[in-house]
Amino acid sequence: MRYTLLTTSLFALSLSLITGAALAAPGHGGGGNNLTEADVDRTISLEAGDMWFDPEELELAAGEVVKFEITNTGNLEHEFVIGSKEAQEEHRQMMLDMANGEGHDMSNMSQGEGHDMANMSMAGVTIAPGETGTLLWSVPDNVNELEYACNIPGHYESGMYGNFSL
Repeated sequence: MRYTLLTTSLFALSLSLITGAALAAPGHGGGGNNLTEADVDRTISLEAGDMWFDPEELELAAGEVVKFEITNTGNLEHEFVIGSKEAQEEHRQMMLDMANGEGHDMSNMSQGEGHDMANMSMAGVTIAPGETGTLLWSVPDNVNELEYACNIPGHYESGMYGNFSL
């Protein structure tokens, strides 16, 4: 029993580190695309608490470059991921599969295998408790509906998502 608990704990820690590195990668999922501070049109500050975001809705304009500053005031690690409802659902399922030990090979993402968030037009960052994460993102011209969410298992289902008005 002790071995199983230790193995599960180590897996959860590894998953957290791998996911964080993948989400925070520069240009990840269309979020960065080599954007710099000089490109930013405005900065939006959000708060991520335990199972909620504040604000719950944001108004954006197509082509606008936004710097998101997300402060995690909760006690749990959270992610801030931007994408369509369908892409969010696919990412959420991948996170659940990984938590259940049904591994996804994150090392193949750049070759178009595994869970390639860039193909889902997503951008995101993982934020530890008490930390602030930033994400530079250019609002696409060809999208009508996007949401931001935390897809760590159970978080979205508990209400940790918000909508963009485009």
